[in-house]
Amino acid sequence: MLNRRTFLKASAGVIPMAAAINAFEPASSVAENVLAPDVGPAPRLSTLARRLPAIDPAKEPWQKRIRRVGQTNMTEHDPAVMNIEEWADYWHSAKADIVFISVTGILAFYPSKVKFHRHGKYLDGRDFFGECVAAAKKRNMRVVARMSPDLNWGDALEAHPEWAMRNKDGSAQFSGEEPRLFKTCMFSTYMDDYVPAIMREINSLYDVDCFYTNGWPPLGSLPECHCAVCSKLPPVSTAAYWRVFTDRVLDLWQKYDAIAKEKQQDSFFFANSCGNVRGGPNLDRLGKVAAWFQADNQGRTYNDAAVWGSSLQGRVCNAVLDGKFAANVTAAYSTGNPGWRNASKNPTESRMWLNETLASGMVPYFHFVGAEKGFGEDRRWQKLGVDYFQWTAQHDAHFTTRRSIANIGVVIGQSTQLLYPGPATVRSHAYMHETTHGIYDALLRGRFAFDFVHEDRLEPERLSKYRALLLPNIAMLSDRQCEQIKAYVQAGGSIMASFETGLYDENLNRRTEFGLAELLGINKAGDVVGTNGNPYYARIEKPDPAPSHPILDGFSNTNWLPGSQNRVPLGPIQNPVLTVVPGFVRYPPELAYPPISNTDEPAVVLREAGSSRLAYFPGDIERSYWLTGHGDLLRLMHNTIRWITNDERVVHVEGEGFLEVFCWETAPGYAMHLLNYTNPSAQHGWMQSTYPLGPQTISLKLPQNVRVRSVELLQGGQNLPFHLEDQVLQFTVPRVDDYQVAAITVA
Repeated sequence: MLNRRTFLKASAGVIPMAAAINAFEPASSVAENVLAPDVGPAPRLSTLARRLPAIDPAKEPWQKRIRRVGQTNMTEHDPAVMNIEEWADYWHSAKADIVFISVTGILAFYPSKVKFHRHGKYLDGRDFFGECVAAAKKRNMRVVARMSPDLNWGDALEAHPEWAMRNKDGSAQFSGEEPRLFKTCMFSTYMDDYVPAIMREINSLYDVDCFYTNGWPPLGSLPECHCAVCSKLPPVSTAAYWRVFTDRVLDLWQKYDAIAKEKQQDSFFFANSCGNVRGGPNLDRLGKVAAWFQADNQGRTYNDAAVWGSSLQGRVCNAVLDGKFAANVTAAYSTGNPGWRNASKNPTESRMWLNETLASGMVPYFHFVGAEKGFGEDRRWQKLGVDYFQWTAQHDAHFTTRRSIANIGVVIGQSTQLLYPGPATVRSHAYMHETTHGIYDALLRGRFAFDFVHEDRLEPERLSKYRALLLPNIAMLSDRQCEQIKAYVQAGGSIMASFETGLYDENLNRRTEFGLAELLGINKAGDVVGTNGNPYYARIEKPDPAPSHPILDGFSNTNWLPGSQNRVPLGPIQNPVLTVVPGFVRYPPELAYPPISNTDEPAVVLREAGSSRLAYFPGDIERSYWLTGHGDLLRLMHNTIRWITNDERVVHVEGEGFLEVFCWETAPGYAMHLLNYTNPSAQHGWMQSTYPLGPQTISLKLPQNVRVRSVELLQGGQNLPFHLEDQVLQFTVPRVDDYQVAAITVA
């Protein structure tokens, strides 16, 4: 794992280039290359799928034409200080297509007559919301009416005690920062009566294009409430509760959507929809009803510090939306803990979050809080937003994605992410979070082209594009999902799975045997074994005279490889490639040797069936890699992924540095996105400056009869020379600062 010390050692002599806010021109020289990725031997290129038929943009819903979203999140004080014309001029100059304007529900920004919709103390009878709507419409910007139904005041609680979320002792739950505000229960009539009343009032008074609720539904975890209604529901953190929770979210969502359409049919409702792989409601079901996916994933936080957080969210959106609209919020203010909500973030960090939003197929959305002194005490964020948005406006066609190009699918297992508590040896809500980052980091370092795949979307027509599926400890799988995975393998697909995958059903009931035991050729021989001292080791079993297995490429002069922190013991198999050396004392060193050095317990199980290849690691290899950064675990995963994919790729990027790669089919052709994460702050903190990379050579095999007209770098506007032979397109991007996009226009 890259940290500041190892980065500085590896990149000695590299001079960091500060990422200037408006730096969109190509640099004049190439910095020294750093940190060569483990990309392995030159792969075989698979031919890209036949291009999709053209779509008439005029026939798509209007939100699909939104390319830039702006928001100044309004405070109670803003009606007294905000310069509305300056606010509207700013977002118009940034070419924002739509702006969020606060209604809200906690404090009214217009002279609301809905009971308990308290007027802000600086509103003074003014129609602040209406003035903002008029200013936006005058500049041809659409308007989202932003509400917040999650909190309300004491007078509402006194009149409607049933509206409050309750603790186990029956007391009301209050905001952690503002104790005058109580938390509203989503299962109460507050959501059925109060929120619709505000929506209908707004519809009767203003020309808004759609409605949005901030702060609801809950994301990343399930709400715990003990009110009279919730006490009758299944226990929180059970699959039964999650289903009831999702039912309630979607019932309200569709009710609010119908209200939005009462005035104009092309209006709609949408809500907070973040949480990455955890989400809140079932993302497959949500994707079927949502017209706008609001990825409220504003920046890195102290407990989610990996730089790729925005990209990861984009992959989730691509997994569940079937091409529907998704926007990701980039907070121009300082996220984290502590966080400064009204002060600008480092520009390099803000730019990278916007870069990831674009690269992963979402629409950029820039956001700040408050308008003191007319339009903010801290205005440093404003130039970054204008410059970035104006740059994207020059290339909208290349940033409008049609489908991703990938040959690996990574099952995200939302139920496992939300409900699985980790193995008995390590009970932790962060367990799957760490597992996800481990496989994500490994895939980036191998420069593999991959998509996320939702557990409820394992139909053959969705999986057929993938040469291999990865199941990183997807503990919860239903019998139906297991059968779908088996059918995928029978159709020629390959699998890499790990640890407790399939050991629980969809209700988190533990099976006596793995749900995929027969497919993977494994059988459980005991309960999970953790670590007390040395974790287990994997002994390399060297066949004689046959060569060692390809997953062992690059390992020499050792009989042992590191295992994982936790493992499920397996019964013996024939001709194991790696066997378990059980863990033993780490300290004192006098006792640091294995009492049992040789066993017949496999540390990996490998199978081939026709064109399918299957690999199963009994240890939590992805999480152990994330916790340690051990290069042997990384190489073992890379070798295994190459083996199960038969060294096939749909796109190959060769060069040095730590990159995330996206490739999209677009209306003009294809777009290759290169995100440069080569930075000491990749896993913690914020990027302070950019460490440029040198040449990156890109190869992909185009469908028959597709011809290339040009390859253009969108940052800098440089046309690149390219070589096309036998439909293999190859070109070299000479330099990558923080982000580069190679736009391929085809005939």
